[in-house]
Amino acid sequence: MEQVFFNVPLSKLEPIFKRWIKEAQAEMQPTKVEPTDQPEQLLTIQEAAEFLRLTVPTMYSKVSKGELPVMKRGKRLYFSRTELLDYLKAGRKKTNTEIEREAKAYLLNKKRKELNNGK
Repeated sequence: MEQVFFNVPLSKLEPIFKRWIKEAQAEMQPTKVEPTDQPEQLLTIQEAAEFLRLTVPTMYSKVSKGELPVMKRGKRLYFSRTELLDYLKAGRKKTNTEIEREAKAYLLNKKRKELNNGK
């Protein structure tokens, strides 16, 4: 095996090594695909069940009761990922602080109406 050494200044090798390191790091990083440029994602019943962490029979039950937003084409059901997220958010339970804030606002508004009607 023959060894060859070059008399090259470090200042010329440094940019080459830096480029190689950046290329190697880029290859090691998984590429991320941003969903913002994609059209709305439609899910099958199995995918929607996984997304909501429900069983497929539970999904069919909720669809038949009209509890889930669904699109039907022929015999197939499709679910909008965005609409399923909205469905989950609608079921969010309010904190005690939020409930107290809403109660105070309601009572304040009710007092104002009573004062305006009493004049």
